[in-house]
Amino acid sequence: MTATDPVLTALAQGWYALSSLYGRIEAHIERALQAGHGLSVREYSLLNTLSRQHDGEGGHLQMKQVADAVVLSQSATTRLVTRLEDRGLLSRYLCPTDRRGIYTNVSEAGFRLLAEARPTHDAALREALDDAAKNPELAPLVEAVESLHVPA
Repeated sequence: MTATDPVLTALAQGWYALSSLYGRIEAHIERALQAGHGLSVREYSLLNTLSRQHDGEGGHLQMKQVADAVVLSQSATTRLVTRLEDRGLLSRYLCPTDRRGIYTNVSEAGFRLLAEARPTHDAALREALDDAAKNPELAPLVEAVESLHVPA
């Protein structure tokens, strides 16, 4: 294949469309969360991910798992956790079975903020998808996103 190969060109165009859809959605949600709750998309994502932890086996996430879930490096995730901990939204504690491990929990204030922000997030997501569906290049991607049934 060459750089002007139609298959590569189509793949690149598909990637650009996907990147455009992601950017539009993230920017729309960011504005809504910042305006309504003083949260960034990353902060919301971290609170949402950590809120799903449980006390059963494998129920608490290590920092690497959290970083993977919120699509950040471990160092960026640690800085994000520190910011939310400073705001009283998270707390850290040592793993009881491995003193080298540190876990993070959502505080009561964090759960309250997440509950208040979730409808804003969901409405902004819906608005962004509806807006993107009007664009012929993005409409098939919106349909693909809407057809996904990923467990929470």
